[in-house]
Amino acid sequence: MIDKKVIERLVDEWLADKDYFLVDIEISTDDKIVVEIDHADGVWIEDCVELSKYIEDHLSRDDEDFELEVGSAGLGQPFKVPRQYVNFVGKEVEVLGADGKKVRGLLKSVDGNDFVVTTKEKVKVEGKKRAVLQDVDHLFQMDKVKYTKYLISFK
Repeated sequence: MIDKKVIERLVDEWLADKDYFLVDIEISTDDKIVVEIDHADGVWIEDCVELSKYIEDHLSRDDEDFELEVGSAGLGQPFKVPRQYVNFVGKEVEVLGADGKKVRGLLKSVDGNDFVVTTKEKVKVEGKKRAVLQDVDHLFQMDKVKYTKYLISFK
């Protein structure tokens, strides 16, 4: 079986002088290698091909037969690494909290493991007869939510 650390080292070497970052590496028991990368401005197919060739050039098919797939993390998929949160600040996201509640709103900020999502909610204000629509901040920890993902909008 191909060692995940070997693939990770090869990907890190290729990423060294680029703005791309590694999101995930999966290796199945039958040696199918799936590498996911991301970039603040999106992933270009030419770069996926270049990374794929780089990995293949540094592995020997004489030693082990493998299948290799290199691609982007995918819009609408749950975030896997903190840098994805940073890339989507100012965008609409959906968070499934540890309590099972979904929150949809604007990813306002990221600070270490913490992130804030702002939603529009009706809030009862003292002195007003009706609830008023206001921005409400919700604080989350990346390691305590079930998922966070970008909400694709076609507006």
